[in-house]
Amino acid sequence: MSSPSNTDSPKPSPELMQELVALCKRRGFIFQSSEIYGGINGFFDFGPLGAELKKNIKDAWWQDMVHRREDIVGLDSAIVQHPKVWKSSGHLDGFSDPMVDCKASKLRYRADQLYYSAVTVEGETVGYVSVLEDATMQDQAQKAAQKLVKKSGKSGTGTINLKKYTEANAEEYALIPSPATGEAGSLTPPREFNLMFKTQVGAMSDASGDAYLRPETAQGIFINFKNVTDSSRVKLPFGIAQIGKAFRNEITPRNYIFRSREFEQMEMEYFIPPGEDVWPSYHKEWIEWCRNWLISIGLRKDLIGEEVHGKNDLAHYSKACTDLTFHFPFGEQELWGIAVRGNFDLTQHQGGSGKSLEYFDEAVKEKYLPHVIEPAVGVDRIFLATLVSAYAEDEIGGEKRNLLKFHPRLAPYKVAVFPLVKNKEEIVAKSREIFDHLSKRYHCFYDAAGAVGRRYRRMDEIGTPYCITVDFDTIEKDQKVTLRDRDSATQERLSLDELYKKLEDKLLF
Repeated sequence: MSSPSNTDSPKPSPELMQELVALCKRRGFIFQSSEIYGGINGFFDFGPLGAELKKNIKDAWWQDMVHRREDIVGLDSAIVQHPKVWKSSGHLDGFSDPMVDCKASKLRYRADQLYYSAVTVEGETVGYVSVLEDATMQDQAQKAAQKLVKKSGKSGTGTINLKKYTEANAEEYALIPSPATGEAGSLTPPREFNLMFKTQVGAMSDASGDAYLRPETAQGIFINFKNVTDSSRVKLPFGIAQIGKAFRNEITPRNYIFRSREFEQMEMEYFIPPGEDVWPSYHKEWIEWCRNWLISIGLRKDLIGEEVHGKNDLAHYSKACTDLTFHFPFGEQELWGIAVRGNFDLTQHQGGSGKSLEYFDEAVKEKYLPHVIEPAVGVDRIFLATLVSAYAEDEIGGEKRNLLKFHPRLAPYKVAVFPLVKNKEEIVAKSREIFDHLSKRYHCFYDAAGAVGRRYRRMDEIGTPYCITVDFDTIEKDQKVTLRDRDSATQERLSLDELYKKLEDKLLF
């Protein structure tokens, strides 16, 4: 079974998102958190299959990023850290998004995700329209503009030029309608909203007990830089990798698990010597590594793009940043950011803590604060990109089939074992023997309920690469079983030795 990149498939449509959300609920990949109490926006629970897929993504990343490289070690830092960590890093003062409120509906929006435009006909403004950012916002705005033109009694097509609400001036605030009510002048001017979740540590309820849930995993790496260099035999260039939960009080969580308030990150800080001629080659290497890794786990190559940040879009300390993007059903969005952070973070924590974080370079016999290349990606975003890449529809025998063409490395179940019937003791016993043998190496599923064709369809829809059926011939004639391939639906008869060898070739990475 080759890597199922599905490069011949069309670009994902908004309708695909509805299909995926329904499939995830139906088959136990993702549930809305606290659903029996009405749910809580921006939080999700991963069901039995979702937990497996998510773990497989993290395991694949860790294996390739840490275990198969000699220059990277792992870390697992605490979610709650000293509040001075966030003061030094700049998060307490600067980790915010521009927020706008609708005074009529009481809804809240991110100002940089709210777009507006004047509607003009032959140079005359007939009103304003507003839309929330998504793949169809241009069409939505044009339809709203035509309604305004018709209402004004004008003829012709209204001209629009969508801009972010953050670009609006004070005069326009009174003219721009709310996307919730259509009422002009009900939106407030943008103001900064800090995204950090605040909590209390210890018995004190005053400011002395204030702490924060981490908004990213990176700072736990930086504050442990000295601990790692003192306790491990690492030499520059080297990296520290971490997978863990992060929390951001998003103003408007949206697009399913793409932007939520609780999520997991896979981040690696790659420490390099300083120098303007040093970082460009490392940056390029990590961009290519990340792109190749995404393709290696089955993401569609044709849906992966690249966006280079302009100088005006960079953080003040950043020398460069390139995002690997992905074409989701709701548009092309950031998937994996590869940033050049300089030595900003180590400098800030050295100053904030008063402890030296310098590295002594044996090669040049001098101390310095290393610079950093940071590839940072969200597990949940890769999860969603994996679903988009894997989803496929075809026909078998004139019957429509939905399936998930997961790369075998990520599939929740690698193999399913079926007895053809459940009332013949010899067939059931042989099926159980095969299942028990394979379960020592792979995550397997045993199913004896219903017609075999239906069992195949169930496994197709959850992405199981291979199904094994034990039948009457297995017991009475040849001791062979039927191995069915998920993607092609082809079947072949194999002896048990042939079966185990083939699965080992296909499923061990």
